[in-house]
Amino acid sequence: MIYNPISVSELNKYIKDKFEDDEYFTNVLVEGEISNLKNHYTGHIYFTLKDEKSLIKSIMFKTYTAHLDFVPQDGMKVMILGSVSVFERDGTYQLYAKAIKQLGKMGDLRAEYEELKAKLEKEGLFDQNYKKAIPMMPETIGVLTSNTGAVIRDIINVSTRRNPNVHIRLLPVPVQGSGAAQKIAKGIEFMNKHKLADVIIVARGGGSLEDLWPFNEEIVARAIYDSKVPVISAVGHEIDFTISDYVADKRAATPTAAAELAVPNVNELLLNIDKCYERCTNSVVSLINRYKEILSKIKKSSILICKQSYLSVLRHTEVIFQTK
Repeated sequence: MIYNPISVSELNKYIKDKFEDDEYFTNVLVEGEISNLKNHYTGHIYFTLKDEKSLIKSIMFKTYTAHLDFVPQDGMKVMILGSVSVFERDGTYQLYAKAIKQLGKMGDLRAEYEELKAKLEKEGLFDQNYKKAIPMMPETIGVLTSNTGAVIRDIINVSTRRNPNVHIRLLPVPVQGSGAAQKIAKGIEFMNKHKLADVIIVARGGGSLEDLWPFNEEIVARAIYDSKVPVISAVGHEIDFTISDYVADKRAATPTAAAELAVPNVNELLLNIDKCYERCTNSVVSLINRYKEILSKIKKSSILICKQSYLSVLRHTEVIFQTK
């Protein structure tokens, strides 16, 4: 038996039609965890929905994202109402989300976060007028973070490379888990009380909302706000924003960026000083030359005036003699 071949696109369309003919796939309710989330400039969001054993590519179009009452993030447990269909171009099936609901503790934490953020913002804790300036040449950098891991190593490496004479004073604190917020707050108070630093960096690496939660607690926010020493918050990755970031005098996207904000590059400063010295020298030399030129003109003018006056006197004297 001879069959006429069909094209790839025809095959994919046939499979897509099969999906769309099945009412089960038209409205499916599925639970899972969001991962690999990407916000597209069009307003669509692309992500993977997974559980312990499997995953499915998913998309939510701008039409539906506009109605979300929370910001989807990696690690969130969610329930999705949507449909399953085939993307003909790639020959892949995926979940097209129409509505998303947060599940479990992550949803509760997000609601608590928004509530506290609104409260503190209303009280003025985020007001730019209360932000303290970072010292230009701090001698001692206080760091509150875990004494193990990449965060403290990055801060030390970047700080000492920018200024070999800067002193790093680490006060180890837990950066996640029960009781971490209280210890972070006490660490900030301790550094202030004993004047242990010119600027404080509060830092930790990335993680889920639950991992970063100590930096979203009110006790830490108020300790940062009450600090007489300027505080730089460097919590999580660039896309992560904690309440500590809003209250702090400066927010750094990463711990490395925090070290760059806190410690000036002495080589760049010396280069700027040299350039400034050169500009000042050139300005002074230019000014001297200008005044020399002015003085020279004055001298020439004076000689000419004197000469003209002398000749005038001579002429006048001659007239007098002739009259006599």
